[in-house]
Amino acid sequence: MAKNTASSAFRKIDVDQYNEDNYKEDECELVKQFFVFLNLIIFTGKNIEALKTVLRTAPISSRNQMVKDAAMNVVMQVLLSVKSSQIEEAVNALDSDQLDVLMKYIYRGFETPSEGSSGQLLAWHEKVHAVAGVGCIVRVLTDKKRV
Repeated sequence: MAKNTASSAFRKIDVDQYNEDNYKEDECELVKQFFVFLNLIIFTGKNIEALKTVLRTAPISSRNQMVKDAAMNVVMQVLLSVKSSQIEEAVNALDSDQLDVLMKYIYRGFETPSEGSSGQLLAWHEKVHAVAGVGCIVRVLTDKKRV
């Protein structure tokens, strides 16, 4: 046992820096690289793969609003780049978790509409509702985690 227990010299690591409230990850740089990659996927015409990727890696648990806004912009690019005839194919390629995340992005898109996006979002909403049902809407509206 140590003779001088009142001394804090033995403490070399500041564990308070790892507290969840103080922890700040360098998300912005990773997000920028990821979105450049996604834009390349969109540019090559693989919209369904880009949609799957962006929904799988959505920053739902992130506290950084800039990261969430950047992800929203990319999702809107993907959704608006898919042709109306391919929406049903894209929705059928997603699993239930991805459909829930997609519905979150659709509702967030309704909150801040851009020119020409509302009609496209309504088409997406119709197809997601047809596949996932009312349960998807209820899960999205009651979930505390936002995109």
